[in-house]
Amino acid sequence: MFELQQVLLQKTTLWGNKKMKIVIPDKVSKTSAEMFEKAGYSVVQKPGIEIGECSELSRDADAVIVRSYKLHDLEIGATLKAVGRAGAGVNNIPVDVCSDKGIVVFNTPGANANGVKELTLCGMLLSTRKIVQGINWVESIKDQGSEAPKLIEKNKSRFKGTEIKGKTLGVFGLGSIGILVANDASALGMKVSAYTRTFSDDKKKRLRPEVKHAENLDALLESSDFISINIALNDSTKGIFNSTLFAKMKPGVKIMNFARDELVVTKDLFDAIDSGIVDTYVTDFPNGEMLGKEGCICIPHLGASSAEAEENCAVMVTNEIVDYLKNGTILNSVNFPGCSLERTGKNRITITAKNNEDTAKDLQSALQNAIPNISGTANETRGDISYTIIDCDEEVGEDTLKDLRNLNDVINVRSVG
Repeated sequence: MFELQQVLLQKTTLWGNKKMKIVIPDKVSKTSAEMFEKAGYSVVQKPGIEIGECSELSRDADAVIVRSYKLHDLEIGATLKAVGRAGAGVNNIPVDVCSDKGIVVFNTPGANANGVKELTLCGMLLSTRKIVQGINWVESIKDQGSEAPKLIEKNKSRFKGTEIKGKTLGVFGLGSIGILVANDASALGMKVSAYTRTFSDDKKKRLRPEVKHAENLDALLESSDFISINIALNDSTKGIFNSTLFAKMKPGVKIMNFARDELVVTKDLFDAIDSGIVDTYVTDFPNGEMLGKEGCICIPHLGASSAEAEENCAVMVTNEIVDYLKNGTILNSVNFPGCSLERTGKNRITITAKNNEDTAKDLQSALQNAIPNISGTANETRGDISYTIIDCDEEVGEDTLKDLRNLNDVINVRSVG
């Protein structure tokens, strides 16, 4: 039914004398709860509960798992160690608050990539074959009875479109989704050009050889019949598709936005549609202004709404959370550095601290004095956060842990068995 990593088979889920507790206030696939329970965790899943009740349930929780549930008003309990997002975007999670409290926020990049890719390809066909308009018109003559077939044949020329084969697709952004879109569009016979700010060797290897790399964004926009937006939303990309970029596009372009609404300035988009620069805008993130707008095809955020995508996200986020709680391993975090260490000692502790030289020196000195028998260490940093895993040949006492916690700029210290 679902894949269990080896870490889930180790039923050592007690934190002190407390069975670890997971709260799921969302419609995350039941597979997640089943996996946690199989590993010996206590799980409370109550989709759609009020934030106050969620705060109460989470007061002694070790982790919270969400899909679209908004956690910004959550009262974070002292025991919370991790938040998992069954999806890629984390704008429903107070990431900065979690970082300040030493709470790791995980997501599942790539788990729903195929679902979003398939809908993006569907969006291109919708934009160029007038499928939506045709279906809507056919529905409008449903009362014509036996005359309907004749009317359909007579009016079908109103919905003539064009094929995507041989047309140029510009893919802006080469994450998990962008790469799949580029490759599959190429396999369908499209000419594909892709642009990303960091075109790594790994991305080159994952792309079909027919996919070309655009030298810059302007070159991509000027040559594309279709544009697929596959970039993340952040401070630098918010509103990036504005009048300046629209003016550089090939007239009659069709744009697929299955990333985020806020990447596009709505007013500027409408001006581009009215002037003929944009023929069709297909989005999985419509806002109220777009509904009913000529030239806009609005899809109700269905990119990851497939049984397979929801299952993949649930399995992936569960494995990430369990590996972190059991082993201190961090994989796919949006606020902490990735960090792992093969177990070499009898006991393991993890230390989260501010990333500065003074704290690093204080920690090194304290560890040398307090824990003489260290068998292995791993340290990684990300922005203001330093994260360290330490394996010891003997158990570290609570007094030692308290001393480490009391060091300046140490956020938390955890014993993970």
